[in-house]
Amino acid sequence: MNQVSRDAVRPVRADEWPAVKELRLLALRDPAAPIAFLETYENAAAEPDSFWQGRTKRAADGTRVRQFVAEGRDGTWSGTVTVLIEDPGSDDVFGGAIEQRQAHVAGVFVRPEYRGSGVIDALFVAAVEWAWSVTDVARVRLYVHEDNARAESTYRRHGFVRSGETVPMKGDPSKLEHEMVLDKSAVVSDVGDRPSPMDPRPGASS
Repeated sequence: MNQVSRDAVRPVRADEWPAVKELRLLALRDPAAPIAFLETYENAAAEPDSFWQGRTKRAADGTRVRQFVAEGRDGTWSGTVTVLIEDPGSDDVFGGAIEQRQAHVAGVFVRPEYRGSGVIDALFVAAVEWAWSVTDVARVRLYVHEDNARAESTYRRHGFVRSGETVPMKGDPSKLEHEMVLDKSAVVSDVGDRPSPMDPRPGASS
């Protein structure tokens, strides 16, 4: 399968809420969904159109959230990722206190038939580049379920490392979600002669 160009990755538009809904519901039916997402298919499918319209509008032109999609030449959306901006003094999705301004990557999904084609790489480059463009954001994080080894391997490939912080999984506190982080300062200092796709400096390879 052909590799996905970074040019094919773009933010969603407000009027694309039906496609946003369709892709999200598809993601929530994926076999890995129980350990990949906090939301359930049943709850999402029951939401009214107004929910999806508002969610998409905020992700399209808001300053605190941005959703990216990988779009094929035929218009098919092969994958998506969402970036949330978290500010000090607020609580995160697990109820923990936010101590610094940072970006939170969530809602990562690639259609099964496009996995291994470079979609996830193009999405992560776009997501992290947008995070670095937000004032005072120098840290990007995400959470991965302890049993989701495939996802963790992907995140490590993009420079994310475990921070040591964990939270119990919602719905199953016997399982843990591991926080993984990417610090802008660490990316720059570790690049050296090996430019990274996550390098925030102009001219870095991608």
